[in-house]
Amino acid sequence: MKLGFVSAILPECSLDQVLSIAAEEKFSSVELMCWPPGKAERRYAGVTHLDVTNLSLDAIEKVQDLTALHRVSISGLGYYPNPLSADQAEAETAVAHLRKVIDAASALGVGVVNSFVGRDPALSIEANWPHFLDTWRPLVKHAEDKGVRIGIENCPMLFTADEWPGGKNLAISPAIWRRMFEDIPSKSFGLNYDPSHFIWQQMDYIAPLFEFRDRLVHVHAKDARIDRAALDAHGVLAYPKLWHTPKLPGLGDVRWGAFLGALAEVGYDGHVAIEVEDRAFEGTLAKRRESLIISRRHLVQFMMG
Repeated sequence: MKLGFVSAILPECSLDQVLSIAAEEKFSSVELMCWPPGKAERRYAGVTHLDVTNLSLDAIEKVQDLTALHRVSISGLGYYPNPLSADQAEAETAVAHLRKVIDAASALGVGVVNSFVGRDPALSIEANWPHFLDTWRPLVKHAEDKGVRIGIENCPMLFTADEWPGGKNLAISPAIWRRMFEDIPSKSFGLNYDPSHFIWQQMDYIAPLFEFRDRLVHVHAKDARIDRAALDAHGVLAYPKLWHTPKLPGLGDVRWGAFLGALAEVGYDGHVAIEVEDRAFEGTLAKRRESLIISRRHLVQFMMG
């Protein structure tokens, strides 16, 4: 396994600076954010370290030169919109850009794109399913033709009022994954697995690794801490933000030794990208860089790094 981080935590840095920090802090890789240039829709979104809307041959060569210079690889290209939005214009924009990210991953030889499948939060899973198939069958076929694997993150995107009650991402559980991969069986369609989302869903985050070992495209290392007193006060049907907090690896409830040990046992030898969403470390660039160091220090004891 190779240890890296998600570039969203360094929005003010250039690609060169991101790769330089990764090299200085002894990371093997970086997942590069590829949002369309412009204003962020939410926290950690809207970050563009690779502009796939204008990726010329010269631009591709420059990226490859930088990764060679810093000796840091790209673990995947990340873009996490809602391709199943009820807003047709939003959904079409997301799908069109996602195709460009897939093209860029192919052109760069990266081979991995990480995203969400999306969801209309006002509709049931059943009601969302036809839109899911109509949207993702062509996207997965496009990725397959380009030699790219898509890793779908398991975050429910169910934190705020506009995401209530269903959240903005269907692919949140093993039951849904089974159906998803049965209906779209391509090996180009898999998971960007994040154990922290199982923590606050009160689910086993280790057992699914064995069932879905062949679908593990990429892994996120983010932690989560449940405030039991707040959970007792509000209950699981309240907004999850009321009783859970994203934390750095080692500062939450994930047992990283057990999780990474299981990853090794199922034969996963890909990238593990630290994803920082811990507000305690977001005040300054220095603090965010410190968060990467702390996270790496905790995780590297269980892996080669």
